[in-house]
Amino acid sequence: MRFKIDSALVIGRFQPFHNGHLEVIKKVIAECGRVIIGIGSAQYSHTSDNPFTAGERYLMISETLKVECIANALIVPIEDLNRYSLWVSHVVSICPPFSVVYSNNNVTRRLFCESGYKVKALPLYNRSVFSGTEVRRRLIMNEDWESLVPKPVVKIIKDIDGHGRIKEIVGDFPDDIKS
Repeated sequence: MRFKIDSALVIGRFQPFHNGHLEVIKKVIAECGRVIIGIGSAQYSHTSDNPFTAGERYLMISETLKVECIANALIVPIEDLNRYSLWVSHVVSICPPFSVVYSNNNVTRRLFCESGYKVKALPLYNRSVFSGTEVRRRLIMNEDWESLVPKPVVKIIKDIDGHGRIKEIVGDFPDDIKS
């Protein structure tokens, strides 16, 4: 018999993990008690829309959870399969059991619904400001980005020279960044 803990799954790219993500995690924990944080597109890094590695994103999230005293969360890197018919079973095979999926991505919502999971929309927290796109844009444009992310994320981005990495990757084309 499989040990069952009622958990929720939240999947995001977290490029980088920002204050909006933190608020979502807190809200999901308040509703469900436990959350599995899936780091999506885990195999991608060093691109304009995915500048950070899965390990860096894992560290950003785990260090933030420590500072926030959030212990009832697990973090799982999830690589893309690019085969939608197999993706849900792939996610299920690498994650602890969960009973609800929180997502605003239409494809993710559809795939988990078709597989019999309860799916809920994620609350958005000032999306025009709290988005990975906006954080990366501000990094590129030398604008205030630090107020948009938790303090541990600021430290990690500085420690890995994330600012320099993004500027070098994007070069003269900041309009190429995506959320």
